Amino acid sequence: MKKKIWLCLIMLVCTVSLLSGCSGVSVGKRANHVDNWNRIEKRGYVTVGLDDTFVPMGFRQKSGKLVGYDIDLARAVFKLYGIKVSFQSIDWSMNATELNNGTIDLIWNGYSKTPQREKKVAFSDTYLQNDQTLVSLRKNHINSYADMQGKTLGAQAGSSGAQDISQYPNLLKNKIKGKSPVLYDSFTNAFIDLNANRIQGLIIDSTYAGYYVSHESNPKDYVINNGSFPKEQFGVGMRKTDTTMRHKINRGLKILAKNGTLAKINHKWFGNAADSPLLKNNK
Repeated sequence: MKKKIWLCLIMLVCTVSLLSGCSGVSVGKRANHVDNWNRIEKRGYVTVGLDDTFVPMGFRQKSGKLVGYDIDLARAVFKLYGIKVSFQSIDWSMNATELNNGTIDLIWNGYSKTPQREKKVAFSDTYLQNDQTLVSLRKNHINSYADMQGKTLGAQAGSSGAQDISQYPNLLKNKIKGKSPVLYDSFTNAFIDLNANRIQGLIIDSTYAGYYVSHESNPKDYVINNGSFPKEQFGVGMRKTDTTMRHKINRGLKILAKNGTLAKINHKWFGNAADSPLLKNNK
């Protein structure tokens, strides 16, 4: 009799677990087919996916605290609607997959608008502009893209920089050793190899490059070269069905531009170097 009771209990637990799993999957699938604003508003928080090593957009301090430009901006936007922001670290090369699976609600982490990405996600208005730059060690005497001839180049997997290398091969791809860059899961690991001379150049966002180099003990050890890649626009990535979310974020960004909050966040992280179309349009 005891065996039968235990067997029934085990079967009940398995059934509940199975149903819970199915429910989670269905929610994820539904997220990519409906406007999710009411659901997010009702639960009181939105989940933002990010690479938590991307300074100064979103990164962890030594204490483990998550800080950054996009952290401040996302919280400021959703504070207008009484919604909290939950940040979730993801594999950056899988960001669109995580979004469309319903694991996260937004990609907000120095996310550049590209034609390839626009096929998979919808973007907010541009809130910051960015360039792809080539960072090298001064001792290697790489003062232009042409000086990378026969050298090893690094880039982050899934980054817009990696896409630019392939899209504009005459600028770098045809010059570098092996005709392909070494791809890294994070710029942190890429800089480790750059400093160890395992790679001689790194294609990286100007926002990251400027912040990283300025915070090194010897900034003069590095050279930052601006090349000829097109200027990039940072926007918030979201599911194409989330039209209300897009409207709310765009409205929020405009409010922050008008009330001075955006200018304060820009100055906090970039000083006077921030290139924000929203502030230009608000003048």
